[in-house]
Amino acid sequence: SPSKAAVPIAAAIGGMVVPAILYAVVNLTRPDGSPGGWGIPMATDIAFALAVLAVVGRNLPVALRAFLLSLAVVDDLGAILVIALFYSKGFDPAAFAASVALLAAYGFLQWKRVTGWPIYLALALGAWGFMHASGVHATVAGVAAGLLTRVKPDPGEQESPGERAEHAIRPISAGVAVPLFAFFAAGVDLRGTDIASTLTTPVALGVMLGLVLGKPIGVVGTAYLTARFTKARLSSSIRWRDVMAVGVLAGIGFTVSLLITELAFTDDQYLLNSAKLAVLIASVISAILASLI
Repeated sequence: SPSKAAVPIAAAIGGMVVPAILYAVVNLTRPDGSPGGWGIPMATDIAFALAVLAVVGRNLPVALRAFLLSLAVVDDLGAILVIALFYSKGFDPAAFAASVALLAAYGFLQWKRVTGWPIYLALALGAWGFMHASGVHATVAGVAAGLLTRVKPDPGEQESPGERAEHAIRPISAGVAVPLFAFFAAGVDLRGTDIASTLTTPVALGVMLGLVLGKPIGVVGTAYLTARFTKARLSSSIRWRDVMAVGVLAGIGFTVSLLITELAFTDDQYLLNSAKLAVLIASVISAILASLI
């Protein structure tokens, strides 16, 4: 129901804003700070957070899984918007317009109930290519195509197009795309690097504080204020200590945080390594703390 959905949505927004503020404060108050990486600690990695919950939280209520999934999806959409608005380079309006036109055609065909996956694959790939050429991060085209895909089955349909696409794409996404991205994005060159000094840079401190402290503060604080002062309510099977665990679990940034790191520090290998190392360490700390809670 909307009243139950409102709490994780608000929690996701708080879980993005507070980490970004903590990172900005750390980096704006230090002469060697780099405030441009403020988007790094905003993101939650859906796959890894749900994996930890599946391993250590099998006896927890199903509603808590739905709460985490709702929070993480809204969080990811927020991260994608941040990438589109603040971490895209050299905007080309013609290429962007072409991508939007292809996405509009995609949505129109979905609305008209036109079938045939090759048509949609061609439109999606074209939109992806033009979005990339426009300077806006191509991930935005993927998210837009997903949002435009019909998810409610018509009378007589066993599955909606969205469900069929999910079942077809999930093995490739989970089994190939995500592991490959994590493998290539997570590499940190530690040759000749003093790890202690690297982790005390404003960038690393801002990322770790944002993910380990900012996420639970933002998630739990915003969820509590929403449930306390509005008509929105937590599911009756969820306790506030469960929400605290989810808030800590949301500090697993990993793949999305690494993606923003690559975009924020393209030209500075030292800051890139500092931020990546901080993301990896903060994600491990968050996973361990959430498991204990």
